[in-house]
Amino acid sequence: MRKALHYQLELFWLALGFFSRLPIPSRTPYSEERMNQAGRYFGLVGVVLGLICAALFYVFNAIFPDSVAVILTMGFSLMLTGAFHEDGLTDMADGIGGGMTLERRLTIMKDSRIGTYGAATLIMALLSKYVLLTELTSLTSMLPVFVVAYTLSRAVAASLIYDMPYVSDPDSSKSKPLANQQSQVDLAVLIATGVCVSLILPLGLAAILLGSAWLFRVLFKAWLIKRIGGFTGDCLGAAQQLFELTSYLIILAWMMHSL
Repeated sequence: MRKALHYQLELFWLALGFFSRLPIPSRTPYSEERMNQAGRYFGLVGVVLGLICAALFYVFNAIFPDSVAVILTMGFSLMLTGAFHEDGLTDMADGIGGGMTLERRLTIMKDSRIGTYGAATLIMALLSKYVLLTELTSLTSMLPVFVVAYTLSRAVAASLIYDMPYVSDPDSSKSKPLANQQSQVDLAVLIATGVCVSLILPLGLAAILLGSAWLFRVLFKAWLIKRIGGFTGDCLGAAQQLFELTSYLIILAWMMHSL
């Protein structure tokens, strides 16, 4: 039992090290099989990052106005993840927006340069995040907002691996360790993490968020299948960013109409 728990802890360290810039124990064992299994803790990584960002927000908010505290927290969030997911959103927007064929879309996604579609999408995403978070600061506690949005968006993104084909070249992809299909256990852990964390919100709001997460996954999956025939690592990053924004929108609407 102890050995099994230790193994799961090592998987969590791998997930934390892959999806963030936070330090992990240097002796954490690595293999592609372990890294693939570590994807089950993508949602739990969101819990950690959400707690850190919420704590930073309250520290900043004790010194600066709400809007300044939000922009500083956003900056630190980008540093915590190395803008990993924002990069995926940008690359996906460039590839799918600028490519007319499947091959061209995948080629553009691999290009490190940013194009018009990617730049416009990134600007709108960051601006939307700033506006939504600033509005939320006057309506509710930001601790559950950050924790739930960070966790649920990552759980939704990682769950796409379960039943979608990987369409990029795994030998040249930064997401190569995650390219294999997930097990039912991996998916169950992601779902359980997302559901449990969502329950820190009012029950009605949690139910709406979870239903929206399911609907977003269905629609985003169908859209990706139509556009590129599956997913790439960039698509997972895009899914995380898009549902994080969706979470803020839903929470904001709930708070405004529950006053």
